[in-house]
Parts: sequence; structure tokens; C-alpha cells
Amino acid sequence: MAVTMATISLTVNGRSHALNVDPDTPLLYVLSDDLELRGPKFGCGLGQCGACTVIVRGRAVRSCVTPVGTLNRADITTLEGLGTSERPHPIQQAFIDEQAAQCGFCLSGVILTAKAFLDQNPRATDPQIQQAMSTVLCRCFAHTRMLRAIKRYAQEKA
Repeated sequence: MAVTMATISLTVNGRSHALNVDPDTPLLYVLSDDLELRGPKFGCGLGQCGACTVIVRGRAVRSCVTPVGTLNRADITTLEGLGTSERPHPIQQAFIDEQAAQCGFCLSGVILTAKAFLDQNPRATDPQIQQAMSTVLCRCFAHTRMLRAIKRYAQEKA
């Protein structure tokens, strides 16, 4: 069976890309293999753990189960698009201040899920934040520090 290639236009972290790919290719593979980004991670491959989360059109999206062909002309943000080590985004700074990372594998998904949620729900309550974050799995048990960092970002943002 022949693979049908197509030119897909994406804006990733503010930079435009025209990629000749199979439209059924998961966005995660395009981001990691074609664009060499390391923020989104392959975790479960089923869209359940959140390690592959990116922000598309303002919403947290699981890139491992999202065909790139459904995103033509989309704006996509990965962890690399938020801030730099010299000038971290406020949510990244909150995670630094709260020492909210351990192994770091899920961190990109946690940060992007929290940012997308708080951008749409700036006055979210603690239970709402906890519910939104329950969709990202972390096996290091840094949840308490992560929630403190997310609440710190929410308070500074308000």
C-alpha cells in the first residue's frame, strides 16, 4: 500500500514550517523527528499519560494520537516555545521556584496542560486545577510541588 504524502503547513513556536509528510503521521513524530523538538515525549502512545502534550489553538492536545493532517495551518506551542533558560515563561519560573521537577519526563505535559487550562480558566479553583491536572500522569510523585507551582502561576497571572 502506497503512502500518500502531503504538504502540511504548521506554525510551531512562532516559526512557519511546510512539511511533506503522510497526513496520518502523529504530530509527535513530526515534532520530534522532523523538527527535532524534545519537549513533547513519547509516553504511552495512547493519549492517556500526557507526556506528549502540546498546545494547539489554545488547547492542550495529545500529540501522539493527533494526525498531523488534521492540523494544517495550526499554531502549535511546545515547551521550547514558552521561554528560554535565560528568560523562562512565568509558569516555567514557578516550577523552578517550587522545585517542582524530579525526573522531568512528564514536565512538558504538566506545564503545557496547566498553561492551556489556566489561560482559559484564569480564576480556576484548586479542585478545578486538580481535576484538569489529573489527566497527566507523573510517576515521580512530585504532584504536591507541581500543584504549588501551578497555583503560584495562577496567582501571579491573576
